[in-house]
Amino acid sequence: MEPPGESPGLMLVSYEGKPYRFDPGALCLELLTTGGPGAFARHEVLHEPADLAAWADRSRLPDGLELAVSEGELGRVRVFRDALFLLTADRAHGRPLRPDHVETVNAAAAGPPLGSRLTPDGTRAWASGATATHLLSTLARDAIDLFTGPYAHRIRECGAHDCYLLFVDTSRPGRRRWCAMEHCGNREKARAHRARASRSARSGAE
Repeated sequence: MEPPGESPGLMLVSYEGKPYRFDPGALCLELLTTGGPGAFARHEVLHEPADLAAWADRSRLPDGLELAVSEGELGRVRVFRDALFLLTADRAHGRPLRPDHVETVNAAAAGPPLGSRLTPDGTRAWASGATATHLLSTLARDAIDLFTGPYAHRIRECGAHDCYLLFVDTSRPGRRRWCAMEHCGNREKARAHRARASRSARSGAE
């Protein structure tokens, strides 16, 4: 859960070393910032069990989750993430969903999710014994809710020419194009401005 007054999302760092906030709009899509299949494997950050626990602490999950992660569970989370990455990209571009990716999500969702409990002071807390298997089921169920919910048609890839971050546009007008305006939005606007200026200069020289 984000602290009061803070926007939802994760803090990422650009190639230039500048931090920016990226809100993919769903818990399951936050996982896609940790790496991916093929060429995206170079962005892998889930190298050891502690890395997954650290990601969970940064995610939009409520604070206080004490997560136990084994090496085997970490591997299964990475397999799920890679399948979800490709599934989400296919949905964003209007391509058919591959049955093997769908089955990976369904298999993960079949397990028990993270549990919560009511405390004596009336607040909500995580149940003890949380494992990465429970987290995996929670992520898969979130993905199913996203792909079958009212915003399924708003799953998109960043419109920048060199960015592949995936998000769901939950804005009221539904016109979000960028992973983040302060990152790709500004870069692409500057790029378009330079292109127009270059065309204008060439026209004036003719």
